[in-house]
Amino acid sequence: MFARVTTTKGQVTKEDAARVVRDRVLPGAKAIPGFKGGLWLIDEKGGKGLTITLFDSEEALRASAEAAERLRAGAVGELGVSTTSVESYEVLVAAGVAEPITT
Repeated sequence: MFARVTTTKGQVTKEDAARVVRDRVLPGAKAIPGFKGGLWLIDEKGGKGLTITLFDSEEALRASAEAAERLRAGAVGELGVSTTSVESYEVLVAAGVAEPITT
């Protein structure tokens, strides 16, 4: 499994961020071949965000780059934040993750 890790900076409420992820980002991400899931994290007081999206192979991660960029550009534009980094990693160990209740 492979991961794309994106960091963002800018003030946004967790309600607005959750709405954009639910309504705009997640439907698009689910349509990307090889997408396995993701985590969208926020430090509301610190004005930082971290997104980890997971893909079933390195090829799927690479092939998703353009679609991911379009989704990212739309989300950061709507939220008024900026992307500070986008990096790729191979997942070494994964453990079960429960879906959190979104606001």
